[in-house]
Amino acid sequence: MATEVPDITGHEQPEDARPVSEHPDSGPADSGQPADSGQPRKRRAGRNLPAALAVGLGMGGLALLTLFTVKATFLIYMGAAAGAALWELSRALGTRGIRLGLLPVAAGGAAAVVVAYWAGEQALVAALAVTVVAILAWRLPGGAAGYVRDVTAGVFALAYVPLLASFVGLMLAAPDGARRTVVFLILAVCSDVGGYATGVLLGRHPMAPAISPKKTWEGFAGSLAACVAAGALTLPLLLHGQFWQGVLTGLAALAAATFGDLAESMIKRDLEIKDMGSVLPGHGGVLDRIDSLLITAPVVWLLLTVFLPPA
Repeated sequence: MATEVPDITGHEQPEDARPVSEHPDSGPADSGQPADSGQPRKRRAGRNLPAALAVGLGMGGLALLTLFTVKATFLIYMGAAAGAALWELSRALGTRGIRLGLLPVAAGGAAAVVVAYWAGEQALVAALAVTVVAILAWRLPGGAAGYVRDVTAGVFALAYVPLLASFVGLMLAAPDGARRTVVFLILAVCSDVGGYATGVLLGRHPMAPAISPKKTWEGFAGSLAACVAAGALTLPLLLHGQFWQGVLTGLAALAAATFGDLAESMIKRDLEIKDMGSVLPGHGGVLDRIDSLLITAPVVWLLLTVFLPPA
């Protein structure tokens, strides 16, 4: 997510339904408009930046408030975001006639996040397995036509949102879980903001034009610098880790965040939609906001567990 230029967090304004001329990186050469046509150019950011900034700061402030008061309340915050993301995904899949069993996926996913926090990895695996069984059973009354398609979509949704979000619960369960979660959030945000800032100022060379035309190598470089710096600072300061551990964690978070953004872009291209939703002004949908966070969570959890095993 760190390599594109559309909004304050580096999220793209999905390009699927728009011509290239509307992309922020488009210039006279690729816009189909002469340089002196008099047509007003789109704002380079592509979104309502004041609204995006206000929403981003509000979400970050609420995260910090819950983490450093009663940290278990962060699960409620995270669960609400995951539930909204599942609802958006269900609606998006519905545009292609795919019936996602939202109730078993959401209920089982919520249980998975809770047991990950309270009971650990083994309970998480069991909760996910039971949810898969529930998805298979839930779809039975709907008849044979499309059964495999709908069940596969349900298992995909379970893995894409609740399973990945469960690693935040595992991270949070450690004695220093609030600080581990803050490190994870800082790395993801630095990937977004570093890519956005550098992409706006310097972005010229597309990184993955077939998937996300607005994602640039210059933006990726900005994300790289921000994530490495953030990792090198936060691990020693917040978790008493080593400098090199912070650098490696920052690099891994960068790779995961970038892949997470590209993967969601590919999903939207396949479904031929612009955004997963519009609930967050300046950001699009909730899933548009948390796509890179979901992919980054298990990566950061794994590295922090290896480098700094919980006491």
